[in-house]
Amino acid sequence: MAEVKKSAPGGGTGGGWTRFVTARPRLTLLVALVLTALAVLAGGGVADRMGSGGWEDPAAESTYATEALAREFPGSQPNLLLLVDTGAARKAGEAGKAGAAAVDDPAVVAEARKLAERLDAEPGVDGVGSYWSTGSPALRSEDGRQAVIAARIAGEEKDASAILDRIAPEYRGTHGPVEVTLGGGLAVRHEMQVIIQEDLLRAELIALPLTLVLLVMVFGSAVAALLPLGVGIVAILGTNAVLRGITEFTDVSVFAQNLTTALGLGLAIDYALFVVRRYREELAAGADTYTAVRTTLRTAGRTVLFSALTVAVSLSAMLVFPQYFLRSFAYAGIAVVVLAALAALTLLPAALVLLGDRVNALDLRRLLRRGRPPREDTDGSGWARVADLVMRRAPVFAVATAAGLVLLGLPFLGVKFGTADDRQLPVTATSRVVQDQLRDGFPGNPGGGLTVLAEGEATPAQYEAFRARISTIEGVGRADGPVTAGGGAGQAYFTVVPEGETVGPGAQRVVSELRAAPAPFETSVTGQAAVLVDSKDALAERLPWAAAIVVLATLLLVFLLTGSVIVPLQAVLLNALSLTAMFGAVVWVFQEGHLAGLLGFTSTGDIETTLPVLMFCVAFGLSMDYGVFLLSRVKEEYDATGDHEHSVRFGLRRTGGLITAAAVILAVVMVAIGTSRVTNTKMLGLGVALAVLMDAMVVRSLLVPSVMKLTGRFTWWAPKPLRRFHDRFGVSESDGPAPAAAVPPAGTEADRKEYSSAR
Repeated sequence: MAEVKKSAPGGGTGGGWTRFVTARPRLTLLVALVLTALAVLAGGGVADRMGSGGWEDPAAESTYATEALAREFPGSQPNLLLLVDTGAARKAGEAGKAGAAAVDDPAVVAEARKLAERLDAEPGVDGVGSYWSTGSPALRSEDGRQAVIAARIAGEEKDASAILDRIAPEYRGTHGPVEVTLGGGLAVRHEMQVIIQEDLLRAELIALPLTLVLLVMVFGSAVAALLPLGVGIVAILGTNAVLRGITEFTDVSVFAQNLTTALGLGLAIDYALFVVRRYREELAAGADTYTAVRTTLRTAGRTVLFSALTVAVSLSAMLVFPQYFLRSFAYAGIAVVVLAALAALTLLPAALVLLGDRVNALDLRRLLRRGRPPREDTDGSGWARVADLVMRRAPVFAVATAAGLVLLGLPFLGVKFGTADDRQLPVTATSRVVQDQLRDGFPGNPGGGLTVLAEGEATPAQYEAFRARISTIEGVGRADGPVTAGGGAGQAYFTVVPEGETVGPGAQRVVSELRAAPAPFETSVTGQAAVLVDSKDALAERLPWAAAIVVLATLLLVFLLTGSVIVPLQAVLLNALSLTAMFGAVVWVFQEGHLAGLLGFTSTGDIETTLPVLMFCVAFGLSMDYGVFLLSRVKEEYDATGDHEHSVRFGLRRTGGLITAAAVILAVVMVAIGTSRVTNTKMLGLGVALAVLMDAMVVRSLLVPSVMKLTGRFTWWAPKPLRRFHDRFGVSESDGPAPAAAVPPAGTEADRKEYSSAR
């Protein structure tokens, strides 16, 4: 094994941070180990404190109406349904006379009423009603074999879930002549939370070994391969602890844990790949351990810091939205990005100081070579040839690539937005089965009705006049009510059943008409279609602010990195193009249902409203991650040589393989997340995996070098005032400004030969 070469850690121009992380590497790693162990303890059980909702705007009219109805008319807002099935009685020969409705059999009636009375006596449960107490045909199946007991479990989501956990075993299963299964909104959300936790564990078990194999293939050395994986695990465990703390103050969606795993592994591996690769380059060039670490932190370390900042800014844009589903991803994403970068810039250098040349130990690729001499493209000559080809035919590659990406995105023009419901779950999930039976076997439109809350004194005649008025609205199938509180003392509600789809355009128009209908009292409308309308309005209102945060921050950060006003504009436009395939595929696959059987999900004919916003922020941030890696090496070489085309070629040669490897590893992690049985998680994982691969293999490899070739030296232009600003506040991987005349690059011998031939 090679001897570890070291020099004094305090010397040179490494700066205070380098001295800090290299002076006591063993102490640094020990502290990290202790903090990670504490994070494991602090983050334990975090999923149990998370919610599975969060798609609603808390300030919306529909939210207000839902809360008011739940408080004053709990029976109007049931979140727990007991589906009472007489199949057991029929099989045992206990059904009533031929032609009689099974649910009206005396034994069934007695057992069902007993169940309803028990449920009504449970602490935390109110608003219990049933077919047997109301006689409502909407609560009885069309074949007369099933009926429903409805109730509301009060309290916040976590408290309500705890009550459901306590009482569910007492009601689920066989009770005399009937079989009871549990459904309703609360049961759906609870089962979704359980499935997500199970799927996340499976995804981690898939992703971790595959990631390790890929890292060994990239580095060869098993020692080097373990370093990025360790950084990722530290980032994931630390983020779980942060999320556990955040749940003490606000709601956090359980879906955010998927992003924690994906970004924790993906970004930590990206950053560690970049740092370790640069460190190995410096060792190969003859530097001793400490010099290699100092150079790595001064160059690749700055890039990692900048990359983390750009990704965090993209994710922070979700904080402007009111839905806690989106805000949760910002909490998780920002935390994991910061921790991944911190681990890569602290733990990794400390480990490299201790390892020295041993970072190249245990080359497992020797097992595959079977004694043959190693054959490696260590200088990236293959990527240099790709750059040469692309730049020779720059107009063709630029136009063809951009046109192809736009074409892939065209299906998104037909996007339809909807709300998440039980069909997110697999068809075998118990609560999904209940909801399917309600949809298919019960009259009307279970769960798809609208409720109009009326507040203010009114006479029976005024109530009836209002009911008659809303009954005539186009698209209304039926309007029932009023149901009054306390003898009609100032509060009542009406139930409206729209025709057609539950949340389709017709139902959304009915919501608008109901809200505009004149009345002698205050009205507010809720229901699935109303929630969708309010959610779309909230997103549309804040989307410009989120887009402005992402775009302006990206422009500023890339300018600080490059000193150019052209490169930031290119970065924003090309990053946006890299996302078109993802959005087109989302509509083609998940909305239109292509590949539904292969991927194992149910297409609802629409896309949940918040998903495109989430996917844009995540995928745009990851695209900037790779963009910063490439641009930093191009800018470093341009500062050293002043040769534009050579710098583009050098940047692609030095980062092409790295970016591709990082993208493939991140895609593997996202695909593992995409194996989830919950449709939204599947969409997020597979969609972002596609975006990452398209960005690395198409945009960074073909579109960026062709566009930079077309813009030439103008690529680096900036007005004098901005140039002075960059000279003072900007950063780069190089040690100084671009020279007045080109000088040979300070890379490997292959770099210098290439530069000489280019000149």
